Amino acid sequence: MESPVITIRKAAATAKINIHKLRGNLSVLAGSGGNITVLSGRDGKLLVDAGISRQPVEAALASLSEEPVKHLINSHWHFDHTDGNEWLHSVGAEITAHENTRKHLSNTTRVEDWNFTFPPAPPSALPSKLITVDETLHLNGSTLVLKRYGPSHTDSDISIQFEEANVIAVADTLWNGHYPFIDYSTGGSLDGMIRAAEANVANANDETIVIPGHGPIGNKSQLVEFRDMLVAVCERIAASKKQGKSLDEVVAVKPTADYDAKWSGFVVDGNFFTRLVYAGV
Repeated sequence: MESPVITIRKAAATAKINIHKLRGNLSVLAGSGGNITVLSGRDGKLLVDAGISRQPVEAALASLSEEPVKHLINSHWHFDHTDGNEWLHSVGAEITAHENTRKHLSNTTRVEDWNFTFPPAPPSALPSKLITVDETLHLNGSTLVLKRYGPSHTDSDISIQFEEANVIAVADTLWNGHYPFIDYSTGGSLDGMIRAAEANVANANDETIVIPGHGPIGNKSQLVEFRDMLVAVCERIAASKKQGKSLDEVVAVKPTADYDAKWSGFVVDGNFFTRLVYAGV
């Protein structure tokens, strides 16, 4: 079976980039791995996440405005959000990320559930400005609040809130319309994923635009729906595990069946998600 890493990189190589303009000078580029948030302005473009493929992303950025890319924030270390680090740094971007993002990118890193081993990234692809506590930045007339989640999707996740626009990039703590991946190999936590989902709901209001790591741009009601799905599936699988049922027995009864039509697909189907949840409850 092909690793999802290979599948996603292949898809990004031929994908068309779709540009979604949000409020003010914010846009989202979708199609090259994880969603890329772009804040344009006189301080130079700021990107949240780097995607995978250079050529289509570079063309999309040029179509937005003439400002050079000066700032890049990695929401976490995964390849579909950081493969573009090296080329973006080469054109002038300073890279900011959680300290654990740099740690995982600096070393050979094995992700068992993807059946893939990542070699160390080139030195120029590594974040140079590291987040150890929550931080606030002021760029392009916007206030950006960077918050650490704690172990959730990985041990390196952060959210980025654009206060004036009421837009929040929550990265892979929300897969909008898809079951999420939980990377236990690099400190991910099922309980932490639920805590992150709860924090996202608490941090949004009915006017908030929510940018997920994957899937369409969302809102608070979709944060609630995602949180509720996580909690319900976890409770079902935890109850079965407590009864002494094996992983294969739990997978066989399809505890996600009534959610699969909406959430299954992309790289995590119902069976894969059941296995991830079983490991974490």
